[in-house]
Amino acid sequence: MLNSVKAERQTPARCDVLVIGGGPGGATIAALLAGRGRDVVLIEKARHPRFHIGESLLPLNLPLLERLGVGEEIKSMGMPKYGAEFVSPWHPRPVTYDFANAMDKSFPYAYQVRRSEFDHILFRNAVRKGATAIEACRATRVEFHDHGAAVTVLQEGYRERQCQAKFVVDASGRDTVLANQFGIKRRSRKHNSAAIFGHFSGALRLPGKAEGNISLFWFDHGWFWFIPLRDGATSVGAVCWPYYMKSRQTDPETFFFDTIALCPALAQRLRDATLISPVTATGNYSYEVKRAAGRDYLLLGDAFTFIDPVFSTGVLFAMQSAFAGADTVETCLDDARQAAGALRAFDQAMRHGPKVFSWFIHRVTTPTLRDLFMNPGNARLQEAVLSVLAGDIFRDTPLGLRLLAFRTIYYLKNFFNPRRTLSAWEKRKQILGEPNTETTAI
Repeated sequence: MLNSVKAERQTPARCDVLVIGGGPGGATIAALLAGRGRDVVLIEKARHPRFHIGESLLPLNLPLLERLGVGEEIKSMGMPKYGAEFVSPWHPRPVTYDFANAMDKSFPYAYQVRRSEFDHILFRNAVRKGATAIEACRATRVEFHDHGAAVTVLQEGYRERQCQAKFVVDASGRDTVLANQFGIKRRSRKHNSAAIFGHFSGALRLPGKAEGNISLFWFDHGWFWFIPLRDGATSVGAVCWPYYMKSRQTDPETFFFDTIALCPALAQRLRDATLISPVTATGNYSYEVKRAAGRDYLLLGDAFTFIDPVFSTGVLFAMQSAFAGADTVETCLDDARQAAGALRAFDQAMRHGPKVFSWFIHRVTTPTLRDLFMNPGNARLQEAVLSVLAGDIFRDTPLGLRLLAFRTIYYLKNFFNPRRTLSAWEKRKQILGEPNTETTAI
C-alpha cells in the first residue's frame, strides 16, 4: 500500500496557481510549477489512492515520467508493454504491432499501470516538489476578475472556503469544471460510444515477452480492451455503440458477461477467469470543448477533450498538455504582454494530439481500416502508424508524408469497394444520431 499524502487542513487564502484535479495532468503541472518556485495549490475531489480507468500508457509517456523524476517508481509497479495485439473475427489470425518497429527505435515499450497507484505517485511527487495538496476538496465556482480568480471550494463535503489565485488550471478530467461553467462543452459529432468494464483474475495472457501487451478485440457492436496488470489482474472493457448499451435488460454483471460471449476470442481468454471488481459503465464517451485557454486559465487533458480510448492516449495527452501548460502559465505570470500569444499557442497545441489520433479513431471500426490493420503492408508506412500508436506525435519525427500515403490507400480502398463503403457510412450515420446520456453506472 502506498503511503498517504499528508493533507492540509484547509485551502490557503491565496496562491499563484490553483490546479483543479489531482490526476496525471493536474499533478504533473503542479509539480513542474512548484519546482520552479511558484506557490501552487492542488485540489483533488477524492482521496488518493482512488480507482480510475485508463491503465495503459504509451512509450512516449516514459520520457515525461523521467523528466518528472518518477521513472523508477513507475517502473517498479508497471507491467512492461512492448506492443499491441489486434484481434478480428473477420480475419484469420491476430496481428501484433511492436513499438520497437516504429520510426524512432528509442522507445520500444511502455507500461500497463494500476491507475490508483500511478496517480498517487504523481500526486505525491507534486507535494515533494512543494505544491500544497488538498484532498476531498471540490471546486464549486470560479469567478474571474482583473487580478486572477476567486475559487470557491468545498472541503470534506461541508466546509466552504475561497482561494484567490492569479491563475487557474482546470485538470478536472471528465468533470470539466470550467467548460461546464462556461457552457462550452459539446458531445463529439464524429464519435458516439459508451463503455462497460471490470477487472479479472486468472485471465489467459499472451506468452513470454508479450504477456503485458494490450489486446484489442473487435466485435459486432464495438471493441474490447484487454490490459494485463503486474499484480495479476486484467482490465477488460467493452466500448460499444449506444444502441447496444440501451438494449440491456439484465443486471450490469450479466450484461457484461453476455457482451463478452459475443466475442469468442476474448471469451476464450477469460474462460477460467474470475471477476474481482464491480462492473462499471460510463457514457458520453467523446466530447470536445470550444477553447482550451483564456485569460488566467488553462484546460488540461480530459478537461478539454476526451476521445475514444482505443489507442490509450488519455494519460499521454494529460501529461503532454501539463508540460506545455507549465510554460504557458509561467509566461502569463511573468509577462502580461506575452500572455495572449502564449494562450493562443497553447490552445492550438492542445488540438494537435486529438486531431492526429481522431482520424484513426473515427474509422477504427470500419471494414477498410480493420483490413489495413490486420494486413500490414509497406514497412515504411507501418513504421509511421506505429509511431502514432507509440504517441510520437509531439516531436519532429517526420510522419506527415507517410501518414498521408496511408490515408490515401484507405480512401482508394473505399473507392474501389463502394458497396461496403456505403454500408459502413450508413451504419456510422445511424450511430452518430443515437442519443448518449452521461452515466456513471448501470
